[in-house]
Amino acid sequence: MSESSAEAVAKAATAAVASAAAASGGWRRATGIAGAAIGVVAAGAAAGVAIERMTVGRGMRRKARLALDSAGPYGALRGTPGKAHADDGTELYYEVDDLDPDAAANLGPRRRRLFGRKAPAPVTVVFSHGYCLSQDSWHFQRAALRGVVRTVHWDQRSHGRSGRGLSQTRDGAPITIDQLGRDLKAVIDTAAPEGPIVLVGHSMGGMTVMALAAQYPELIRERVVATAFVGTSSGRLGEVNFGLPVAGVNAVRRVLPGVLKALGQRAELVEKGRRATSELFTGIIKRYSFGSKDVDPAVARFAERMIESTPIDVVAEFYPAFTDHDKTEALTLFEGMPILVLAGVKDLVTPSEHSEAIADLLPDAELVLVPDAGHLVMLEHPEVVTDRLADLLTRAGAVPAGATVGGYGSTSSTAQPG
Repeated sequence: MSESSAEAVAKAATAAVASAAAASGGWRRATGIAGAAIGVVAAGAAAGVAIERMTVGRGMRRKARLALDSAGPYGALRGTPGKAHADDGTELYYEVDDLDPDAAANLGPRRRRLFGRKAPAPVTVVFSHGYCLSQDSWHFQRAALRGVVRTVHWDQRSHGRSGRGLSQTRDGAPITIDQLGRDLKAVIDTAAPEGPIVLVGHSMGGMTVMALAAQYPELIRERVVATAFVGTSSGRLGEVNFGLPVAGVNAVRRVLPGVLKALGQRAELVEKGRRATSELFTGIIKRYSFGSKDVDPAVARFAERMIESTPIDVVAEFYPAFTDHDKTEALTLFEGMPILVLAGVKDLVTPSEHSEAIADLLPDAELVLVPDAGHLVMLEHPEVVTDRLADLLTRAGAVPAGATVGGYGSTSSTAQPG
């Protein structure tokens, strides 16, 4: 895309918002374009992407989506529910999958030596999800680790089952990554108040983990025994081009904040336009979520549902926080513990170069770059992510050395051939 054409797309979106503000009818006409633009942002992209037209009829596509929704088991795993409260009062929803008693009996002396107690508190693995997703994005890893280790899955504020951020709705305060770090601390204080912790964060969730470290370094030093950064970044996200020509990206960036703000103020109408452009939205999500062509359609639809469920005003509210994100210095707090840094080579949202930069600052970290994988690598190649997480937990003494995790969520307490 040339700069002139990108300028045209950006200006068209801005003009649509301006005219829509003048009349309700204008808003209804504009929401098709606006909904598509917001769909790009919701997938972590920029406006102006060229989408391949689908030849299947609209009715057939609708029936296919309904069939996939009814058949796909993804996101159906549930644990013991709980609620934590952020420092501004926002209700944060989490679920706990407890350690199976039989699995706990198999924990050997290695773990006791590591934590220095004869009967240590169980290790808790805390999973933090990404932008416009929910705790269900860890479906495969959750299935694999159930009963093998204690896990906490939570929904970030204004996402999933958590409450809308009160500082944002009540006080008009902008969302910050630091706020998300404090939210994670509130969840840990409630769901895992004692014992060793393993932190796992994808995309925005990884940034949340870094913000936690920056504000609570003593927690990292005293309780965190391993960390996994999946498809995330420590900063410089304002330089990401989302796979578009640099000139086109710059043109879109000049108007995108204003467009987002205006659309967020007309959320109800924009949501209607978003639904009306669902086929376009599906193509955008697939391009910016996955790197391979043979993704299970049910998994792709699962990702689409999660992103669709994030309200437009939340999408707009969170977006500016990523430009300000810079937690490079906080990474030094993770030195000396087992670290996994994993990314998809074809990630257009948080490019794998950002993961390589993290690994460069943590020279003892295991760096895994997954070929033919995009931003949602834990859904696209769950066997790779689950395997590397299982190895990380073994190195941290969180699971028995004999535990083997299967490719798509099966686990066994005894070793199996690969």
